[in-house]
Amino acid sequence: MATLRDILRKIGAVKKTQQITKAMNMVAAARLRGAQERMESFEPYAMKFSEVLGNLASRIEPDIHPLLQKKEQVSRLELLHFTGDRGLCGSFNSNLINMAVKWIKEQQEKGIDLSLTAVGKKGRDYFKKRDYKLTSSHTNIYGTVDISYINQMTKGFIDRYQADEIDEVYMIYARFVSMARQEPTLVKLIPVEPPTAKEGQETTGASEYLCEPDPEGLLIELLPKNISIQILNAFLQNETSEHAARMAAMDNATKNCSDLVENLTLVYNKARQAAITAELMDIVGGAEALKKA
Repeated sequence: MATLRDILRKIGAVKKTQQITKAMNMVAAARLRGAQERMESFEPYAMKFSEVLGNLASRIEPDIHPLLQKKEQVSRLELLHFTGDRGLCGSFNSNLINMAVKWIKEQQEKGIDLSLTAVGKKGRDYFKKRDYKLTSSHTNIYGTVDISYINQMTKGFIDRYQADEIDEVYMIYARFVSMARQEPTLVKLIPVEPPTAKEGQETTGASEYLCEPDPEGLLIELLPKNISIQILNAFLQNETSEHAARMAAMDNATKNCSDLVENLTLVYNKARQAAITAELMDIVGGAEALKKA
């Protein structure tokens, strides 16, 4: 009977775990709706902003602004790396970290010095424990970050780039594709590389813009804002991706708990039946012994 008690104890523990995973799934679903609404409302603005910037930059020389000029020798990089603040979201954080580690290793093999700006506790803790060069970290800001906070981050990158402390700035974040797919994505932030028209696509749309006072002045004003918009878009994409990954992970965990309860219940019933059979055999054996006596 001790075995039966152990099985019942395991079934009870699994059912309690199932309640927790189900509750976490519901919480993630609720947070996902809000994050996805914010992401979807911002994404068209970010895309249109990039389109306008690309049209302006297509007819302007890159030497009008330092953010457009590529440095002749690249030896120092800065990586803005996004992860979540919490776990229990499947392979979401590990995929982002693995991509960053692989990319960093490739750059270091080229003799490039690299430093990181970490967004999220999971990435910060991972790189800090392994003695990576951390410039700064930002934690517990998902859902509360605003454009003024982003502008301060952007200003720090631009000031260091113009002071010749770094040569290029890159960003790794999870791009939300669907509920079942979140892609780790590498983006170059500085120097700015405006999107260009695809082959066979007309670029006459730039001439339709009326700019005051002039396209050059407008582009100079828009370049830092474009970096901030990309970073803010990465925040929203990464937050939405994290909630989607956690929702899927908790849903799978809940289903696994159900399967485990079924299996344990089957084992319990078999063990109980075996115990009953053993008791019946003892009774029958005793009865036969009394008859012979």
